[in-house]
Amino acid sequence: MDTFFNLSKIFWALANPGNFIVLLLVVSMLFSWKKITFLTVLSLIVLTVYPVGNLLLQPLENRFSQPGKIPDNIAGVIVLGGGENAELSSIWGQPQFSEGADRVMTLPGMLKRFPDKPIIFTGGSSSVLKPEYRGADTVKAWLEEFSLSENIIYERQSRNTYENALYSGQVLPQASSIDQGDGWLLVTSAFHMPRSVGIYRQQGWKVIPYPVDYYSQPFEFDSVRFDLADNLGNLGTAVREWIGLLAYYATGKTEEWFPAEDVMSGQTQALSI
Repeated sequence: MDTFFNLSKIFWALANPGNFIVLLLVVSMLFSWKKITFLTVLSLIVLTVYPVGNLLLQPLENRFSQPGKIPDNIAGVIVLGGGENAELSSIWGQPQFSEGADRVMTLPGMLKRFPDKPIIFTGGSSSVLKPEYRGADTVKAWLEEFSLSENIIYERQSRNTYENALYSGQVLPQASSIDQGDGWLLVTSAFHMPRSVGIYRQQGWKVIPYPVDYYSQPFEFDSVRFDLADNLGNLGTAVREWIGLLAYYATGKTEEWFPAEDVMSGQTQALSI
């Protein structure tokens, strides 16, 4: 049994901002905690009109910029899963995607740009109850529609980012290594890039960050909007990622708390607390 994996799922079920607010509201009403009830309702009003999650996402998404010029001697490309809905894909018999699909959408372009480089898609199942549905299977079915599936190396065992890096190394072609050439182009959502870089680097990978799938916007007065679902969704994404950074650093799955770009050299360097 993977204690870290199971505990992380239980913790997030409670710590997810939406779940936490509802739980707090129910408990405060049951015990007649009027002040807590008032503060909880007030927090919902604030989240309805103010994009708090946007403020928390910006430092994550701004941590790494798009590479100005991708080196010619890259070892290959690694695309992290996250936008596939494998269960819905199985139910409806066609590939289904949700937020995070931008990661997958880079694959055809990468295949065209780097036809002679190994391209790995890594994504299994993050579900405790239904692990049989794998993200890599959904991506494979989608690429089969364009006759591109055979050109991708699929890793379908990983359940989290740590295992993405671990199992990516197990599906490498014999002629490749994790620190080959100028490094591996690492594709994932911009908010997820700091944690991904730290984890891959801790396992010895030489990576070139290639962030996609942005959510945050510079704050302006017209950023205020009545949209609780969207604001709460962004808040949940941001909170989960900040907690993930701390948890992976505390458990030794990364040697870096918040990896950063060395602007002078163009290389990713560690920035530890």
